[in-house]
Parts: sequence; C-alpha cells; structure tokens
Amino acid sequence: MELLTPIKVGNITLKNRIIFPPLTTGYEGRDGSITEQSKAFYTRLAKGGVSYIVLGDVSPVASFSPTPRLFHDGQIAGFKDLADSVHAYGAKIGVQIFHPEYDVNALIELFQKKDMMGVRQKMHHDMEHYVTDVTEEQLMDIIQKMCDCAVRAQKAGIDFVQVHGDRLVGCLCSPLMNRRTDKFGGSFENRTRFAVMLVKALRQAVPGMGIDYKFSVITPERGKGGIPLAEAVDFAKLLEEAGVDMLHVAQANHTGNMADTIPPMGVQPYGFFVDIAGQVKQAVNVPVSCVGRIIDPEMAERALDSGKADIVALGRPLLCDPDWVAKLEAGKGCDIRRCISCNKGCTDNIQNRSFLSCVLNAENGYELTRSITPAQTKKKVAVIGGGVAGMEAARVAAAKGHEVVLFEKSAQLGGQLNIACVPPRKEEMRRATANLVHEVTSAGVTLRMGKAVTAEDVLAEKPDAVILAVGASSFAPAIPGKENTNVCDAWQVLAGAQQVYGKVAVIGGGMVGCETAEYLAERGCKVSVVEMMDKIANGESNTILPTLMENYARYGVEQYVNHKVSQIALDHILCEDKEGNTVTIPCDYVVLAVGARPVAFDAEPLKSAGIPVIAVGDCGERAADISNAIRTAYDAANSL
Repeated sequence: MELLTPIKVGNITLKNRIIFPPLTTGYEGRDGSITEQSKAFYTRLAKGGVSYIVLGDVSPVASFSPTPRLFHDGQIAGFKDLADSVHAYGAKIGVQIFHPEYDVNALIELFQKKDMMGVRQKMHHDMEHYVTDVTEEQLMDIIQKMCDCAVRAQKAGIDFVQVHGDRLVGCLCSPLMNRRTDKFGGSFENRTRFAVMLVKALRQAVPGMGIDYKFSVITPERGKGGIPLAEAVDFAKLLEEAGVDMLHVAQANHTGNMADTIPPMGVQPYGFFVDIAGQVKQAVNVPVSCVGRIIDPEMAERALDSGKADIVALGRPLLCDPDWVAKLEAGKGCDIRRCISCNKGCTDNIQNRSFLSCVLNAENGYELTRSITPAQTKKKVAVIGGGVAGMEAARVAAAKGHEVVLFEKSAQLGGQLNIACVPPRKEEMRRATANLVHEVTSAGVTLRMGKAVTAEDVLAEKPDAVILAVGASSFAPAIPGKENTNVCDAWQVLAGAQQVYGKVAVIGGGMVGCETAEYLAERGCKVSVVEMMDKIANGESNTILPTLMENYARYGVEQYVNHKVSQIALDHILCEDKEGNTVTIPCDYVVLAVGARPVAFDAEPLKSAGIPVIAVGDCGERAADISNAIRTAYDAANSL
C-alpha cells in the first residue's frame, strides 16, 4: 500500500504517509507544560506506528488558553522529553505555533485584576475585531515571538514547526474577518502578506527544521478564518515560494461551531476535504496532506492513489485505535477499531473543559493507568449480555488470556446499539457493533445466543468469575392512560417493532426522545416533543445539536418545554405548563421516551456458589451511555 511507503518532506523522511494532525487535547498542565499524561498519549501514538505527530496549539506567548506553551527557555526540557520519547519509536514530531486572535497582554492584565467582566467584554470584541485593531508593530513582534518559539522547539529536538493557518494568521488572510486598510488588508496580496512574512522569517530562524502549514480553506458553506477557496491555489503557490515544506489542507473555522472542522457522523460526507486538497496539490510541488472523515485504510489509500494527496491525516481514528498503522503494517487492517465520529469523548470533552477520551477506547487519555495486562492465572469467565459492555468485557478478558463464554438472549449481538443506529445521521453507530463483534469472535470467545440465560445455565459452565452486562430497558412513570392502544415505546419504534403515523407526541426530550422525534418527522409524522425540563436534547453533542435543530425547523417539530404530562387520551395528551395552566396537545399516537433502568438479573445463586459477580454498563450503578459501558467493562475485565 502507498500509505505505508516513506515520503520525504523537505529534508526529513517520514516512514509512512499517515500522520496525526493537531488537536487540542487538554492533557497539558495549567501552565501549558508537557505533563506525563500528554507524553504518554503522544508516545502511544508513536508506538502504534504513525509517522508524524503534530502537537496542536502551541502558544509562543504567555496566554491563559488551555494549550501547550513554549514562550521561555525553561519550557524546553519538557518538549525535549516528549520529542525523545516519540523519536524512540521512529516518529517525527512538530509543534503547531499559533497566536490567538485576541490581545493576550491586555487580557492577562484584566485577568490579574480579577476583572472578569472586562475579560469577557474584551474577548468578545477581540474575536471579531483584533485582526483589524492589531498594529503593524504588534504584528512584527508576534512574528518574532513565533520565531523564538520555533528556535526553542528546535533546541528541544522537535522536527517540524507548523504554522496554524486559522486563528490570527487565518483571520488576516480572510476577507470575512480582515477589515484593515493598511498593507495587511484589502487585496489578496495584502491579506496574505503576514502569513508569507511569517513563513520566510521561520525559514531564516530555523533553517534545519521542516516547515508545515495548516492550510485552512473557507468553503462557500463553512468557515470564516482562512483563505477563500477561490484564492487557495494562488496562496499555496506563495507559501511554497516562501519556503514551506508541506501543506496540511483543512476546513477553516472561526464560526463558533466545531462541527465545521470536526464534523460528527452524518453532518459531512466521508473525505469531505479530499477534493479541495487535490486542487491545492495540483498547484504545488511540496507534499500535501488531507484530513476530514477518513475512516478506514481503503478510504485513506484511495485519497493517495487518486492523486489528490500525498499524506493522510487521521485525528479521531487514531484516538479510537492508536494501533491503526501497526495493524495495517501487520496485514491486519480488518482488526482496526474504526471511529464512529460521535464527538462525545473528543470534541465535546474539550468544549466542556475536560480532556480527550474516546468513548470506544477506554485507554485514550488514560495511557498511564490503563493497559491490558496478561492474567497471572487463567480463569474461565462468563459474560452475561452481548451489548456494548458485554462484548467489551469479553474482548478484554480474552485478551488477558482467560477462557471466555458470552451469553446473549437474542440472536444478535449489539444490544442498544442496534436501535441507536436507526435515527437520522446515526447509522455510523453500526461500526461500533461491527468492531466489537469482530474483536470478540477473533479472540475466540464462545457465544451462547438465542436463549434467555439463568444463573443455573451459567453455573453449568463452571466459571471462576462472572461479568453481568444485561443492560437496561426503557420505562415510563405512572401516567394515566399510558396503557392505551395509541401509546408506544421509543425503543420499540426505533427497533421497527411498533409503527406510528399522523400526529405524534413524543414524551421525553432527552437524547432518545429527540432522536425518535427527528426520525418520525423525516418519515412524514407531525411531531411534538414534550419535556419537563427547560430545554430539550440536554445530553446531545453541541456539534450535532445545530443540525438537529435545523431539521426540527425544516419538519416543523414543535417543542413543549417545562410541560409535565398529566394524562394520555386516545386523541390528545394533557400537560401542565410551568404556570400551572392545562395545555392540550392533539395526537394520534404517543411515544414514551422518558428514561431507562437497569435490567434485573438474579445473581444470588452465583454469589452463593462463591463466584464473584461484577455488574458493568447500564446494569451497574446506573443506566448511562456508551462511554460508561466501555469504561466499566474494560476495568472489570482487566481486574480479573
């Protein structure tokens, strides 16, 4: 495969054509230092075979943004330790140098005065106007600080410096953001002047380093801070002349919606930026990398053999499976755990001020504390339940060397994932099921399926330990009329076991209710969502929520928040709003989506026989989500 062949970037040879692009991880210390967590994460990627890792958002100034910082010599040692660790596995490493699109010094001064209102007002202003307000003298100082940062990176043994072509640099390039009237604004030549000057200055400051450029492109549909698509080819030529060794082509952002640059499942097509990378590649002689919803090796290889890219960048896929490259090199590409683009553990965590932690990979973000250790004593392990938690527990237990038997009452593995993949844009959830089924069967787990299992059935297997993963079931509170013939269950509707038509009232505005409402609206139903709280979709990803709301508007889905259902009739429901008024909502059907509770399983005979029983996933302490299922199952199985 071309993916696995070396490529020369400037004076540096990458051992293959798969790289890890810059992502904000949240692993660094509050002072921007490289922590052991950060080092362990990037080292794990290098161990997995990736050829080049870009450390995202490295600040050359003393900002208070939660990113790595390299603005004084005392920080060099931490970066050197990281570089040495990555180099030990043959990977190269780069730092993505950026300056934020706000006045760092002014904001720090306000912050030190504890003037938080002033901080918020200044930040709000600068995010739109700093690119125009910043003086030429300040711009020259910023270039110098970026060069100083690059010199420190070089002293630390870093191989590349990547210019962040979004943020301040991209805003200066953008006709949508840059309203300057001096030599840095107006014409194409003026708007790109700062970027070209920066590249030339870096080439002088660190002649021995590779210079990479995150080439952020504003498309007609998305983005504000970057170069417009119509000017991309000419800009690429300017950057090549200025001295860049590589262009990393990606979607521009600065819109406030992370779905523009890190789109969740179903919002953007697969490989949505490959064609644009191809346009840039045709214009330059330096290597071009592409990124954006490239899921598997076949898709990545196609990007190369189509001639549209020289290198493929994998962000979320490498969080999901850091051994992506190693498995491909071993001829086991089918074993790769494929990302489902859910954004739950990566993008959402960062926006919620946490750190990256892939929902399908319990080790991501916990590389220091989680790894599958071989069992000291081989045991027979029985797993009850073939959903996400059950399959993950079986996978990990088998990987430790245990003999594993898995019981599943249905004839199909996957549990709730089999209905989670039904709503609009969610079909990619099927990959999670396929991943786990493949891993379980490849590991030699014995399957007992198609029969509801009892404790006696499990005892007949003579297990040394039992992991209980029977999941959860939907439930509804005692609403008068809930036994009527027009009342259905959201899980059964998504499973295709119950059908509805006409006007439908979905009771419950959580994730299940909102997705069921969208699903039914797309199929021609007139849908109303009724929720007791003051907002719907409270647990939904904020990269998915805008699309959900757009579809609600398109299909006329009505929202009744702060409404409590008091009665269900055959042609309407009665609710009470927050003022205590009675509200009548006409409907042909009512779909209940008000919650889930753990499935009961009588494990007493097992415990009485002295067999340890560990409950994981939804049947543990509480019904939760896929992340909880994977994490609790992994930990339980790894403890055996």
